[in-house]
Amino acid sequence: MSPKMKTHSGAKKRFKLTGTGKVVHDHAMNVHKFQEKSSSRKRRVSQDAVLSAPESKRVKKLLGK
Repeated sequence: MSPKMKTHSGAKKRFKLTGTGKVVHDHAMNVHKFQEKSSSRKRRVSQDAVLSAPESKRVKKLLGK
C-alpha cells in the first residue's frame, strides 16, 4: 500500500474549493499602498476569482482532491 498524499501547505492557505468543484483564490495587490490605486482597481482586486480549468486541475492535485 502506498503512503497517503500530504496536502500542500502553501496551497491550502491560498485556494478554496467551491461546492461545484471550482477553485477560488484571492487577487494579488490587495494588501497595502491603496492610495496609489484607483477605486475601481481596489474593488476589482478585493473580489475572489475562479481559476481556469488547466490551473485548477494542478491546484486540486496539490490539495489532494
